[in-house]
Amino acid sequence: MSEEKGHMDKAKGKTNQAKGQLKEKLGEATDHQKLKSEGKKDQAKGKLQDKKGDLKNHLNE
Repeated sequence: MSEEKGHMDKAKGKTNQAKGQLKEKLGEATDHQKLKSEGKKDQAKGKLQDKKGDLKNHLNE
């Protein structure tokens, strides 16, 4: 079960990174600074979730 949670964190992380990249690109294209910064925030959140998943998986080995 814990291993699944690690994989879930990694999946959520990848999703947030992709969502963030999309928001950032859309913000750049429309010159919308708030959207662009939200995208960067989502990407950072996603990277942390991904690392959290790695850590959970590593601890369960």
